[in-house]
Amino acid sequence: MFLLRHGQSYFNLHFNETRVDPGIEDPTLTPLGAEQAAAAAMALADTELTRIIISPYTRALQTAEPILATHKVPVDIMHEVRERAAFVCDIGRAPDLLAAQFPHHDFAHLPSQWWHGGIETLEDTVARANAFRALMAARDDSATTLLVSHWAFILALTGVPLTNGEILEYDPRSEAPEDLVWSA
Repeated sequence: MFLLRHGQSYFNLHFNETRVDPGIEDPTLTPLGAEQAAAAAMALADTELTRIIISPYTRALQTAEPILATHKVPVDIMHEVRERAAFVCDIGRAPDLLAAQFPHHDFAHLPSQWWHGGIETLEDTVARANAFRALMAARDDSATTLLVSHWAFILALTGVPLTNGEILEYDPRSEAPEDLVWSA
């Protein structure tokens, strides 16, 4: 399968400069983040994709948009692949608000508060990644599935800390990573 970390968000922009949480809930992509999303779409243009799984955070949904313009495939919005809740940016938006901004996606299956309500433990993030790994390993279409997700979730899944807009090819039948390094 293919893993894509969302493009640069306004949280990433400010946090990477200051290492202080700027207090932005569910941030959008910066202009650079939109460029990174477009570059990812170009990099994946000739890749066979049969399904795209997207985290319900706005930054992930926006990152998927240029890819969906060239790949007309089923989309699954899965809150299980969300970011580890650690900052204000990890407060999401209610499904009806997401549906108003992204009417071409189905959010009806999401709980009204699909994000974690506080600080999520590293163990809980790893457990979500392990469950997703098992789910994808059992699917026949995992090799042609794209996941658009987040730094900590992808790290827990693979052991690889992706940069914004970076793509990684990944076999979900791989062993879970050990000795994860959680600093960005």
